[in-house]
Amino acid sequence: MESKDTDKRLKILSVLSIIIIAVLLARLGYLQIYQGEYYKKQAEYNRIRIIPTMAPRGIMYDRDGNPVVINQPGFTVAILPLDENISPQLIARLALLLHMDPKEIEEKVKHHTGFDPIRLKSNVGPQIWTVIEEQKDLYPGVVVEAQPIRDYIYKTVGAHVFGYVSEISEAELKRKKDQGYKSGDIVGQFGLEKVYDKYLRGTPGGEQVEVDVTGKAVKILGQKAPIPGKNLKLTIDMRLQLAVEKAIDEQLAKIHANEAAAVVMDPNTGQILAISSRPSFDPNKFAGGISVKDWNAINLNPYHPLDNKAITGEYPPGSVFKIVTGTAALNEGKVTPQEKLYDPGVYWLVPKHNADGEALGWINFQTALAKSDNVYFYEMGHRVGIDTLARYARLFGLGQKTGIDLPYESHGVVASREYKKKVFKTDSWYLSETLDAAIGQGFQLVTPIQAAMVMSEIANGGIRYKPYLVQEITNPDGSVYKRFNPVVEGRLDGVSPWVIQTIRQGLLQVTRVGTAAALFGKSFPVEIAGKTGTAENSQGRDHGWFVAYGPYKNPSIVVAVVVPNGGYGATSAAPIGKKILEAAFHLVPEPPLVNPETAVNTDNASMNSGLNVNP
Repeated sequence: MESKDTDKRLKILSVLSIIIIAVLLARLGYLQIYQGEYYKKQAEYNRIRIIPTMAPRGIMYDRDGNPVVINQPGFTVAILPLDENISPQLIARLALLLHMDPKEIEEKVKHHTGFDPIRLKSNVGPQIWTVIEEQKDLYPGVVVEAQPIRDYIYKTVGAHVFGYVSEISEAELKRKKDQGYKSGDIVGQFGLEKVYDKYLRGTPGGEQVEVDVTGKAVKILGQKAPIPGKNLKLTIDMRLQLAVEKAIDEQLAKIHANEAAAVVMDPNTGQILAISSRPSFDPNKFAGGISVKDWNAINLNPYHPLDNKAITGEYPPGSVFKIVTGTAALNEGKVTPQEKLYDPGVYWLVPKHNADGEALGWINFQTALAKSDNVYFYEMGHRVGIDTLARYARLFGLGQKTGIDLPYESHGVVASREYKKKVFKTDSWYLSETLDAAIGQGFQLVTPIQAAMVMSEIANGGIRYKPYLVQEITNPDGSVYKRFNPVVEGRLDGVSPWVIQTIRQGLLQVTRVGTAAALFGKSFPVEIAGKTGTAENSQGRDHGWFVAYGPYKNPSIVVAVVVPNGGYGATSAAPIGKKILEAAFHLVPEPPLVNPETAVNTDNASMNSGLNVNP
């Protein structure tokens, strides 16, 4: 009986065994035949990674072909996106090695998408690379990429023009993802780096890398070299740029001021030869990831180093605006160059005074412009009226962006009934407001680039050129990809040539016998037409202005300088303008340029090496 029961159990077990084996064989067959290709790809994915290689950004050259922004070799630490390797212990170890906050690394990992390496820190020293290579077991999935690092060889000089680069933010990535940008990309954030980023950034390459089960790279299977970005040939004269910034720094130290801006342009084309803003910053601090200490030093500075005051700073133009008022009065027939007005020191309709209570007696137009007489121009404002005055201001291009190829340019403000109604919600307008507007006070606001533009229109006979900073975009082989030519944005239509010539004669008298004669007079070897300006400032000392062009008969240079809180324009801004003109006309020794060959290797080809691994 027991024997039969045993046989029965054995038969049942045999049948079950056969069924189990059959099921396993069926499953194995299903996995191999029907799912084999899928799992083959999964296995390949676990073994092979595509590691992108960043393209070197294009180089920037000044107008004479001198490099001003280049690349240098550097190393970037990254983690391959293998979840099983990114442990809390690894993050803590990397944070200690890279001097980073563990939370910062966790955030980078958390927000990373795709299969590209998670870049943690750029421009690390060779000692970091050595530690990671020698201790691979402690850093699974961690790789070191050879990456071109941006080098601004003149540091703070020209920083607001060249701009800076940094890793793309999450917000930017969302906006630009459809343009081919990826997490970890280095992009232009300011200045020309931002405006021309799509040309400068180049095309990334990549490496097909075999990794082991821990994510360590063991062999390079294939490689595609990146294509360097296109280069920019600028309109900037770097020697003049150096002279401008030196002149500003020396004057600010002398008068104990903290801010200034200057623009130097060619009035016949709109090309910007130099442009400066103070205080400045070192864009190199951003290239490798700016530290909290350095960021705080910039961000908490009350004078805002990241503001390009040459194009964003809006200031009352003071007596510089008398160029516009004078043009309107002469062209509208409200005054003739010969008519004399009596200046008793205070205006007879509204009790507004000249600076320091000065009274010039009987004066004509040229004397009034040369001496910057307020009472005379109060009367011109009264005769012209605010509506006509605003129309001429807009004719000169004020109240709107110039269109310069830099980001964040301001519009400025043209004093008008419309502006007051929009801002203050009132239809009232008073004579005193017209008088203030006529001498560049009240609601009037201009930027230094706009002031340079106004002076250029007088210098060249009434043409408003669009200011620009890039002459050419060139391919890596040196061939021209795109060339930029002068663009006419407007003209002083309806303004008679004799009016412009009368304004020019008055501006010449400014430097001969007027408010800037003490600096120029007859001793300056080049005839200069200029205008000083002093704008009242309720927050501190007056803002000082100086605008000029030269040579008088054949203008090739326009200069505009503002020194916020600097005091009188004749003593704060005009000395800077004089030094700039001396440099522009080669009346002083030229400052030396940096030799990039002795500073750093600029050959883009040397930047194209990819991930360093041990095969």
